[in-house]
Amino acid sequence: MTHLTSQAGLHSLLKTVTCSLLVLIGASALQVAYAQNVAHPNLTVTQADIEAIRTQLSEVPGAQAALTSLRKKIDAVIALPMDVPVPQDAGGGYTHEQHKRNYQAMYEAGLLFQVTQDTTYLNFVRKMLLAYADLYPTLGIHPKPKEQTPGKLFWQSLNEAMWLVYTIQAYDSVASQLSAEDRTLIETNLLRPAASYLSAGQPQTFNKIHNHGTWAAAAVGMTGYVLNDQTLVKQALYGLDMSGDAGFLQQITQLFSPDGYYAEGPYYQRFALMPFVLFAKAIDVNQPELKIFEYQDQALLKAVRTSIQLSYNKLFFGINDAIKDKGIDTIELVHGIAIAYDITSDPALLAIAQRQNNILLTGYGFRVAQGLDQGLAQPFQYQSMQLRDGQAGDQGALAIFRNGIDHGHQALVMKNTSQGLGHGHFDKLHWLYFDNGNEIVSDYGAARFLNIEAKYGGHYLPENNTWAKQTVAHNTVVVDEQSHFDGDWQVGQKSAPEVRFFAVSDDIQITSASIAQAYPGTNLTRTMAMVKSASLEHPLIVDIFKVTSKSKHQYDLPLHFQGQLISHTISATAHTSKLEPLGKNNGYQYLWARAQGPIKPGMSQVTWLNENRFYTYSVLGGDDQQMIFTQLGANDPNFNLRSESALIRRVKSAKQHTYVSVLETHGEYNGTSEYTKNARSSVVELVASSAAGVDENIDVVTVTLVSGESFSLAVAEDSSSTAEHTLELNGKTFVWTGPYSLLTNTKN
Repeated sequence: MTHLTSQAGLHSLLKTVTCSLLVLIGASALQVAYAQNVAHPNLTVTQADIEAIRTQLSEVPGAQAALTSLRKKIDAVIALPMDVPVPQDAGGGYTHEQHKRNYQAMYEAGLLFQVTQDTTYLNFVRKMLLAYADLYPTLGIHPKPKEQTPGKLFWQSLNEAMWLVYTIQAYDSVASQLSAEDRTLIETNLLRPAASYLSAGQPQTFNKIHNHGTWAAAAVGMTGYVLNDQTLVKQALYGLDMSGDAGFLQQITQLFSPDGYYAEGPYYQRFALMPFVLFAKAIDVNQPELKIFEYQDQALLKAVRTSIQLSYNKLFFGINDAIKDKGIDTIELVHGIAIAYDITSDPALLAIAQRQNNILLTGYGFRVAQGLDQGLAQPFQYQSMQLRDGQAGDQGALAIFRNGIDHGHQALVMKNTSQGLGHGHFDKLHWLYFDNGNEIVSDYGAARFLNIEAKYGGHYLPENNTWAKQTVAHNTVVVDEQSHFDGDWQVGQKSAPEVRFFAVSDDIQITSASIAQAYPGTNLTRTMAMVKSASLEHPLIVDIFKVTSKSKHQYDLPLHFQGQLISHTISATAHTSKLEPLGKNNGYQYLWARAQGPIKPGMSQVTWLNENRFYTYSVLGGDDQQMIFTQLGANDPNFNLRSESALIRRVKSAKQHTYVSVLETHGEYNGTSEYTKNARSSVVELVASSAAGVDENIDVVTVTLVSGESFSLAVAEDSSSTAEHTLELNGKTFVWTGPYSLLTNTKN
């Protein structure tokens, strides 16, 4: 009997009982055509997989090493007293982490039993499953529930779904060796109630098109396959009412773009990838006729490759609610790469698996080990590309420009994507820049210390909403110190930037986008380019940001940078004895105003050092522009925010303004050998003009280098690829077709 005494607890019990009855009735009434494997394992690992591993293990040293390592790890766990605690803690607390350790240990011990047939691992999984079967019926809602969707074992049902995804695979590994009595107890007291709680018990999550819904669908569907419960499978695939309006197939359809970009951004693409590929693998085993990996033009296989492209130096681009130390070696992508390789035999995926250095003892993991031992890996090609956003690819895009592919290469990312649901930030036309293995022009990511209970229980910090999501925390224009869409993500979700053009060539990589909905009556248009120069070691980043409005406003353009400020040419007044916050709301309250001064007409420069390279930000002044030097830390009594620096270019009152800037990567500092090279910028002049076309508006930015070389980037208002443009510049006439042109040696 469930130990529930409250009215809410009784209601939960009745709902669970009712749900179980419906499942039993539905299972007998509905017929779903799928391969009914009664033998186990029949989920993400099959009997054929295990037979191949057992017979060929001696021929694959990489898999042997993985087996030895995993046995050592799990043997150490088994040597400890079994601990299945009553839930008490929020994310990061002892009981939370212990239940995570338990489901991971069960899963891995189940694999070890299948591969080795050592009953020590079978007995471990059996005892732990029975312990959970004793515990689960006694649980009500978690004592420290997360606001939206509480769990029982965990503070939120998301973690409960993750637990079941692992646990049902563990059960699948040992089920055929358990007595009928044990199976009945585990299925009746644990697996069915857990699946029922995650589905009928929380329809608002189960039917949601969101990563929480994906985890729940995967957990319930995988449980359905193992228990041979057709109703659970169909609910997972097609939604709770099995209509097809929700469920796993709709999640694939709606959450991925035609280019494999996930709506919530790279961090959550990595997180959601695991339930997507694991459930898809289970579907492929049990219902191969669904051809799930071909669904939506191979959306899941595209998503795996796109996840890799969304990284620099192994780490994912830290946009939206991102924890910035997550990268391509996370367990989610380990499974994703291995499953994708098993399907495609793409040798470039082996190169990523080699960097991950984590062989799985599954059928798909074993085939990765075989490929690596046979030397089949080929380099993965990181590319400059535009990844469209939205189900139809019409909700903006993420532009990625790369120069080289090694550790020291450059990457420019321009974020012209949709809002990204509730995890999205208010940062339309935002950008990041990476060089020399580091993030140079940065995104704060999420304000959160994940699973560190001592820091706000591991939750997103309050500052995630009040700082990290706000527009001023990003490298894009802020109007009147208000965030885009007035800080309402549901409003922001309705509008995405319009990509005006995107192009890549040997000399220039360029994109342009605009949005008119971020601020009523104000249009934002940004063009960014990575331009190569024969006299420079690294390309220049050219940025043209046009703001036009029907009335006068204050415009701020922040640049968040990583490194130590070295020099600047701004006549700035530093506040050395008293600091004050830059503003009161929308993120401004967290910024100390360290110094400020006018940006005079002509070019001004700021240089900083990151590790052993210099970066100079050259900007055009005028229009009563101010440069504000800021640092995070104001109004932060709990020291929740990192101490990071930013430059803010402010125009106090204007209807329209065009921000023009160039970022240069240059020089070398060697502290060991005590030398410095090229610490000064090679950009000696920056000039911009508008309305320079013969019969139209064309923005022109001319850059002159210390070598005497010069070039002009001309960007037309008409972004058609077929439009012909004529420009008179410095007594010369230039004619071209398309939205832009890179003109060389344009000065007299």
